[in-house]
Amino acid sequence: MTTSILVINCGSSSIKFGLYDKSDLKRPLLSAVAEKLGEEQPDIIYQGAINGQVMLPARADHRQAMQVFIDQAEEDLSALAGIGHRVVHGGERFHDSVLLDAETIAALKELNPLAPLHNPINMLGIELCQELFPGVPQAAVFDTSFHQSMDESVYLYGVPYDWYEQDGVRRYGFHGTSYRYITQETARLLDKPVADINLLIAHLGNGCSACAVRGGQSVDTTMGLTPMEGLVMGTRSGDIDPGLIEHMMRSRDLPMADIMKQLNRGAGLKGLSGKSNDMRTLLLAAKAGNDACQRAIDVFCFRVARQFAALSVSLPSVDAVVFTGGIGEHSGVVREKILANWPAMGFRLDDYPNRKNGSSTQGRISVEDTPRVLVVPTDEESMIAQDTLALISAQLS
Repeated sequence: MTTSILVINCGSSSIKFGLYDKSDLKRPLLSAVAEKLGEEQPDIIYQGAINGQVMLPARADHRQAMQVFIDQAEEDLSALAGIGHRVVHGGERFHDSVLLDAETIAALKELNPLAPLHNPINMLGIELCQELFPGVPQAAVFDTSFHQSMDESVYLYGVPYDWYEQDGVRRYGFHGTSYRYITQETARLLDKPVADINLLIAHLGNGCSACAVRGGQSVDTTMGLTPMEGLVMGTRSGDIDPGLIEHMMRSRDLPMADIMKQLNRGAGLKGLSGKSNDMRTLLLAAKAGNDACQRAIDVFCFRVARQFAALSVSLPSVDAVVFTGGIGEHSGVVREKILANWPAMGFRLDDYPNRKNGSSTQGRISVEDTPRVLVVPTDEESMIAQDTLALISAQLS
């Protein structure tokens, strides 16, 4: 009897696994993260039905990590109803999550140029699961789908219109699965219908974006054609003048591929600090007097505040500002600094709840009778499991 849903989230050097019982898609039976794939000391850390760390062979790849996970969790994986995959870019073809077949997989591969650092890795996870779990239904859940509600005045660039018509050049937005979960969870915390809620949300991790949600729907977001646009991120530059690329090609006699690699992998917090893309490392170094790390933090926080202010144009009112993602959920210093850069809104954070990340105050970290600020942990894997089960159930009915 099929009773469980497996969620796979493939990154460039990691795989996140989540196994859910069909009767409870909020709490995983088993979570696991394979990290540092391709490096000298990769491992898998398990929580739930299995607990602990398993070291992988040096330079183990995604296939090896997947096989080790299957071998370790064989008994728990014996009754799979389906497998859900995070896919970063759905283009304009995919407005909603879909079950995967030969046609949809072929269409997905055509989207690889829109997210060359992400979609091919997502496809690798799909292809490995086809091989390792033959006959088990699979679904794709897209980061872009939540933002399909944006108006063309928001998603169009100021470029020749035929670039959009013929080449798909437009703003798509990402982190949509996270934003969908946060919107629903925030509505629950505020005891308001999802359709009545207006939010500004910042998903801050190694990848960063912000989103304006009006009436429960995305109406604007910071990422664009690719996940490079918008906020300063761990290794990505965020917004730049496009002329910068031509300037660097001339100034350093570099090919475009090298510049794009730097903008994707060597910019952002890593490039500004010259030290790390990890905010925790930068905060410690800045506290010890490292000016370069403080500079990186300052730029990062200002850009979030500026984008919040810009996104607020799309909302009639703001029920709450919400922080999520690794940095957003765990760094009170960063949250405070971001909101201090937007004084016109009159935010006042309550020091103790902010330091405790809202854990004892239903997420609220702002002082009563001031604009509401919340910390809401995201759960993309739960949303992927829910979509996967719904698609499988609809197919069987």
